Amino acid sequence: MSSYTKSFKVPFWAQIIAGLVLGVLLGWLARSQDLSWLVTTLEKVGDTFIGLLKLAVAPLVFFAILVSITNLRKVNNAARLASRTLLWFMITSLIAVSIGLVIGLVTNPGAGTGLTPRDGAKPEDTGSWIDFLTGIIPTDVITPFTELNVLQIVFMAAVAGIAALQLGEKAQPILTLSESVLTLLQKALWWVIRLAPIGTVGLIGNAIATYGWDLIGKYATFTADIYVGCLIVLFGVYPTLLATVAKVNPIQFFKGAWPAIQLAFVSRSSVGTMPLTQKVTERLGVPKEYASFAVPFGATTKMDGCAAIYPAIAAIFVAQIFDIQLGIGDYLLIAFVSVVGSAATAGLTGATVMLTLTLSTLGLPMEGVGLLLAIDPILDMIRTATNVAGQALIPVLVSARENLLDRDAYATADGSSLDEPRDARPEQVPAAA
Repeated sequence: MSSYTKSFKVPFWAQIIAGLVLGVLLGWLARSQDLSWLVTTLEKVGDTFIGLLKLAVAPLVFFAILVSITNLRKVNNAARLASRTLLWFMITSLIAVSIGLVIGLVTNPGAGTGLTPRDGAKPEDTGSWIDFLTGIIPTDVITPFTELNVLQIVFMAAVAGIAALQLGEKAQPILTLSESVLTLLQKALWWVIRLAPIGTVGLIGNAIATYGWDLIGKYATFTADIYVGCLIVLFGVYPTLLATVAKVNPIQFFKGAWPAIQLAFVSRSSVGTMPLTQKVTERLGVPKEYASFAVPFGATTKMDGCAAIYPAIAAIFVAQIFDIQLGIGDYLLIAFVSVVGSAATAGLTGATVMLTLTLSTLGLPMEGVGLLLAIDPILDMIRTATNVAGQALIPVLVSARENLLDRDAYATADGSSLDEPRDARPEQVPAAA
């Protein structure tokens, strides 16, 4: 490709924005002119894009977790890095759920909606602590992949990874094969990611054509609460942590991570965004060996939007609709569920499992879930964007604290050029902490 052609290449972030604008326009046109064929077309385009992302989810999660665990053997102080990563996951989740509770208590999102308990309906699948704990362990090795049970896939991958570490050299052929398969899956998924601008047109356009603005009006306070809460975490909490804990420029973080945040917003899938999240994290100066552990781990367990802000505000919303008073103990339980049970979301679109887990823990009616299903796709966009930003943030924080962060790479990170996954480049071995 000539330098002339490269100079006129449209950046990925600009392609996504163009897709957003076009999707909104087509969605508005389809709804205002009652163009059923256009609604169907937008729906098919969006569903096809999400379907392609989901197609690789099961094997991608398995091999990413397996390889990420075994890659820790290449990193000095691996146990320390893993424990610090988990600790910061919990700290940021606690901050996020606290913000959600404060917003919910101040704004009373269930007041004045006109909704009643009769408007709700129990979901087909609900979550409880017993279901969550027993559901982690699969009964066979096939069903988790066919039914896309991400938690069970993560469990099997973690067991396989730990076993491979224990076997040492004897497991090397399996590890070599796993790394090759993971590279292949990431390459294929990268082609899908490049279709994100087209997928964006369908996803956003279908959302506008299907729901319009009327639905948002009925849930105006609740919708605003979720978006405000996520934006506070995104552009308030995260920059503060970057400036004070990592001691790096927060603006530079968003310059580097923005492509992944954008894709998360439109795709509503942390797992589907995972290859891009890992790439931007590495470009921000996080060593590849550590990023290959922290990002897949975060994509299945680190959910500040879906597992912290959303269930906190939603629980208050449901309690107000059903006229149930929550006390201090209930708010502490919400915080506990958000910090400990966030893995229940497992990086897929939607946060219904996490919400039902929270409601069941508090003893709130499960019919409350039905009140929120219609508005969920609109909320899930900002929730997932917040999730993915957090999944890139924590490796940067931990790397900076452990003196592993390549600060020169961080200072020059630019997400506009996204031609190939970084796996194609020579590996970088992190220096000793």
